[in-house]
Amino acid sequence: MTLDSIIGNKDAVTALTGMVRDGRIPHAMMLYENDGCGAMAIILAFLSEVFQDEHKVSGLIHPDVHYIYPVAAGSKVTEKVQNLRAELFLKYWRDLMKANPYALESEVNEAFGIEGKQTVINNAEAREILETIYLTPVEGGWKAVVVYLPEKMNATAANRLLKAVEEPPEKTIFLMVTHAPEKVMQTISSRCQALRILPYSREDIGRILVSGFEKDPVDAEEAALASGGSVGAAIHYLSDKEDYQEQMEIFRNLMDAVGSRDLAAALSCGETLSEIGYREKQKAFCKFAGECLRKVFLIQQGLTGIAGISPAEEEFFSSIAGKFRKNFPRQAAACLDRAQMLIDKNVNQKILFCEMVGRLYTIY
Repeated sequence: MTLDSIIGNKDAVTALTGMVRDGRIPHAMMLYENDGCGAMAIILAFLSEVFQDEHKVSGLIHPDVHYIYPVAAGSKVTEKVQNLRAELFLKYWRDLMKANPYALESEVNEAFGIEGKQTVINNAEAREILETIYLTPVEGGWKAVVVYLPEKMNATAANRLLKAVEEPPEKTIFLMVTHAPEKVMQTISSRCQALRILPYSREDIGRILVSGFEKDPVDAEEAALASGGSVGAAIHYLSDKEDYQEQMEIFRNLMDAVGSRDLAAALSCGETLSEIGYREKQKAFCKFAGECLRKVFLIQQGLTGIAGISPAEEEFFSSIAGKFRKNFPRQAAACLDRAQMLIDKNVNQKILFCEMVGRLYTIY
């Protein structure tokens, strides 16, 4: 995979291509993407050109490219918490990224066998990276450290890495992929050049699914409509339509309950959400509902053509858009963001979802 082969995000790709061409590569960059929007695919393409070795970089086997990602003890790795390191999960990370560099955060956790666990990048990880980056590169050129989700880095690890990110050894690059830049420690983010990876158009998602994953064009078009600009979400939709349908059913029931002023039914939806199973799936619903509210907002603004609604769901979304006030989607999205924050803080799930549906009921 090279930068020339990347579909979409032309501004970001052009900027990265210029860095390689001109030899002006920042020592630290932070790529901000919505979950599943391809930052890892772009990073692998960028590093293929920096290292001039597409085979090793794309295969995630280059000895001078190191990966950090949040982990936890689970069904596949049972190491003590204080000793957990990304290296212990490297096989699962490599297999997943080779198959699908657009993978969702929840799919990464599933590949690691840590669904429902509180993941973290800990001090042991930072210590190992510091020991590694000051060694001579195996192949005598560049070294790179790719950090997936730096917002999951604890304070001790972040402070330990701070000096290295600010003043790394010569020809060393830190590349970070975040889904929540506001949660990354300011001391880290302020030392990185920011690069926004934008959601994809439906046309680009269709092209990626057909050319990169050999999906049927009709299925690809359907998935693109449901994806919200995320290639990862589109792939997940095609592999698990039941999950999408389950989320849509909960969202429909919740909106119907709020719109009909049925508090008991709304609270029942909150109870259903609290029993979904694990935190990542609950957060996934909040993101899904937020994307649905974006579609409602666009319809209310007379922009149905760019809302990305399938014919089967057009009647439902149009009904919601006509029933709810125009400031409801914005206020409801804030409630969902708050719910995600409380999920991360490990607040009692029944309480937080009861509060969330109560807020939605109030703002209607």
